[in-house]
Amino acid sequence: MTALSGPILLILSLLFSNPTSSVATDHKEVVCFVYHRFGDDRYPSTNISLADFEAHLQYLRDHDYQVLTFADAIDYLQSNQENRKTAVITIDDGYKSFHTNGLPLLEKYGYPATVFINTETVGGGDYMSWSELKDAGNRKIEIGNHTHSHAYFLNLPENSRYKTFDDEIRLSQKIIKEQLGLTPTTFAYPYGELDPKMEAIIRNAGFKAAAAQNSGVISAQSNLMRCPRFPMSESYAALDKFSSKARMNALVPKEETPTSFMMPEHHRPELTLQFVTGALQIKQLQCFIQGGECQMTITEKEGETTLKLTSEGKLTRRRTLYTVTVPDKNGQWYWYSHLWIDPSVK
Repeated sequence: MTALSGPILLILSLLFSNPTSSVATDHKEVVCFVYHRFGDDRYPSTNISLADFEAHLQYLRDHDYQVLTFADAIDYLQSNQENRKTAVITIDDGYKSFHTNGLPLLEKYGYPATVFINTETVGGGDYMSWSELKDAGNRKIEIGNHTHSHAYFLNLPENSRYKTFDDEIRLSQKIIKEQLGLTPTTFAYPYGELDPKMEAIIRNAGFKAAAAQNSGVISAQSNLMRCPRFPMSESYAALDKFSSKARMNALVPKEETPTSFMMPEHHRPELTLQFVTGALQIKQLQCFIQGGECQMTITEKEGETTLKLTSEGKLTRRRTLYTVTVPDKNGQWYWYSHLWIDPSVK
């Protein structure tokens, strides 16, 4: 067993990674970011300053990214279009500060974005009204589904959880159609929380893709019903942090066990990843666990690497990420995160 203290190593690796193109040669990739509030410093954990947001947009322009809506990015991944550096800007919850502060900056750069709305709160408190959402839709903004209530669905008993979740999806689709005259084709899980049956409900509802909140890069081989996104708030918004994420590549496992995000009862989950070694510098592979120390075993055999990860101690957070980063021989970095969710933590 090799124990690594991940936070310092991870930060250093991102800061000093090679700034070359993040486009892979063998498959398309999309880097997706999630924002909430814009220029609203009352809520620093979900807010981004306008200066930082504009710096992000300027970086994407300066480095020749195509910026697409979430739905268009999924179409791009599945198309025969030319392989390009591609970014997606998503906004969860539909706060007024996006319409007031964020949208004008997007228009300044000519970029689209996707806003995921919870229909119960539209027009109330700090949330955009239907007229503001309609206006945004006329200004290159895709509207996606974020359920009706934005509830902690995993805290509902199983005998009612899935019917409630399914009913809310149908209700919010109906309301959006009535109010905006459109039917969303993309979805975002509230708090990024889901279990396999919830994922199946979204798949069966006909959405082309769904966004989670485990960090990482979307690839053509990703499970499109739980696409990773990098969070952008005041804690992560500095330009060097943003640019390091924008340059990331997807570390795509051939096998992943388990695939579920649900925390086991013993609270020390083991994650096994198997992937093609290729040009990856396995000796420089790093593991980071939120709120814990990572124990890692690596086996290399016949061009493949098997990685087993677990936490040294019990995990106590509601949501915990296991994150792996590794460079290749050209200095480009690859990222993979697996989310564990413990609904017993309120």
